Amino acid sequence: MDEISERIRIKDIAKMSNVSVGTVDRVLHNRGGVSKENYERVKSIMDKLHYRPNMYASALASNKKYLFGCLLPIHKVGEYWTAVEDGIQEAIKAYSDFNISITINYYDPFKYSSFLISGNELLAQKPDGVMLTPSDPKMTEQFTTALRKQDIPYIFLDFNMPALNPLAFYGQNSVQSGYLAAKFLMLMAGKQTKEVAVFRQIKDGIIGSNQQEHREVGFRQYMKEHFSECKILSMDVHNRDFKEEHTLELFFKEHPNITNGITFNSKAYIIGEFLEKHQFTAFNLMGYDLLKRNVVCLKKGSISMIIAQKPEDQGYRGVSSLCDHLILKKTITPINYMPIDLLTAENIDFYMNFPR
Repeated sequence: MDEISERIRIKDIAKMSNVSVGTVDRVLHNRGGVSKENYERVKSIMDKLHYRPNMYASALASNKKYLFGCLLPIHKVGEYWTAVEDGIQEAIKAYSDFNISITINYYDPFKYSSFLISGNELLAQKPDGVMLTPSDPKMTEQFTTALRKQDIPYIFLDFNMPALNPLAFYGQNSVQSGYLAAKFLMLMAGKQTKEVAVFRQIKDGIIGSNQQEHREVGFRQYMKEHFSECKILSMDVHNRDFKEEHTLELFFKEHPNITNGITFNSKAYIIGEFLEKHQFTAFNLMGYDLLKRNVVCLKKGSISMIIAQKPEDQGYRGVSSLCDHLILKKTITPINYMPIDLLTAENIDFYMNFPR
């Protein structure tokens, strides 16, 4: 039956239904203007034939142009979000037959108002679909409310706020990721460990990302359940009042016996490079993401383990989902968790060369 239905054309259905081709087209696309009798007759014939329109061919024939918007944190080239952008651009090329283009706006993750300002600038460009990394919950809700009012589908990257009902989410389960990170750090540290360090990216009391905050929640949950007597020492490595080098020197001077720590953001290299410079070879450090400087530290041993989350896939699949939803009319899976990959110096080369 599937082979037969693939050969069925709209004009064949029109002939069998004794209606015009235009009527069949209106039924297919729910455009209205069709009598109940004709609608039911056309639908009945299509159901019997298992007819499904070739949305790919229809999209190509329409020659419609689509503009997708993206709202990301400000970042430097080579940082985590660069990989997300690489995946987005790769998808734009892969779906170029559909006349899609992308516009990317940036916001300051340490300034909540920046999110709405950049979001409104993005809305002014009238995108057909939007990808974004959520910021402050209230600000994100205001922006997504504006998107819904304009019937613009949106996808969350890196962090999910399910109550805001995105079309889809691509990223890790951040709490579970932090929980797993704690487990492996303590396997390296040993049962007798009395204290561990948490290095946080924070500025003016604002944590740099939702992911970072929720990873720490998972981390502390594991520690409470399994190492409740172990002291967790927090240190901020993003502080405009001190240079990072000086801040770290003070921290390790105050805590000379600490040998285990973790960062919940992609800048583990800040700690790793400091450890290498000062020859703190006995320190177990866990971090996130395959930035070049993180990988260098991993291979040299100043970072013990990295948790990766495929940011290129997040960007690529965000674009792919918007195309599937808007153009090909496919059903989209709402929750799409990225793997929690644990990488060491021994397996990093294989992972980086492994195709997506």
